[in-house]
Amino acid sequence: MNDYFNFEQIHLDVLKEIGNIGAGNAATSLSHLINRSVSMDVPVVNVVTFDEMMMEIGGKDEVQATVFVQANGDISGNMFFMIPPNEADLFAQLMIGDPSEKVSEGDEIATSAFLELGNILTGSYLRAFSDFTQLDINQSVPHVAIDMVGAMLTQGLLEISTVSDQAIMIETILHDIEGFDQAIKGHFFLLPNPDAYATIFQALGVHSS
Repeated sequence: MNDYFNFEQIHLDVLKEIGNIGAGNAATSLSHLINRSVSMDVPVVNVVTFDEMMMEIGGKDEVQATVFVQANGDISGNMFFMIPPNEADLFAQLMIGDPSEKVSEGDEIATSAFLELGNILTGSYLRAFSDFTQLDINQSVPHVAIDMVGAMLTQGLLEISTVSDQAIMIETILHDIEGFDQAIKGHFFLLPNPDAYATIFQALGVHSS
């Protein structure tokens, strides 16, 4: 595989700023949805290889609860939001107020709540990309899956793995959730089609040296 785009620190700084904006948008939307205060941090934004992406969440055989969307418009690609199934259970239970409902067991109401969580989060980050770059970026209807990381990510890698080995990783922590004493840590992985990187940074007037 080839590294398609030569990332420098300035590019990572821009991605971190977009991540922070997305987190702020998401926290506001979630607060309104669950009628509780929520804070979100983005401690890590990085560009990783596909192998590193899988290792960040425990390896290709690690089971994760995932919301998957496709982005299209001026740029296209795939986006995944992943958290451990037990944490997906906790957040769904927080949203619906029923501790017996579990995403990990395929309960319909809990799964629907987790889907809405993922939809808000992915939408917030893609909207931040769109607002920051002034590019037209839309997202598909989201899908939920609970499976091994390697199996789920394969769908997002098939089209781009022959020309690129890069993904944008955004680590996200939801914390200080009113009435809830546990932080919830998740990962976003944005896998743009390879020419999308140049489009994004050209739109921002940021170029490689």
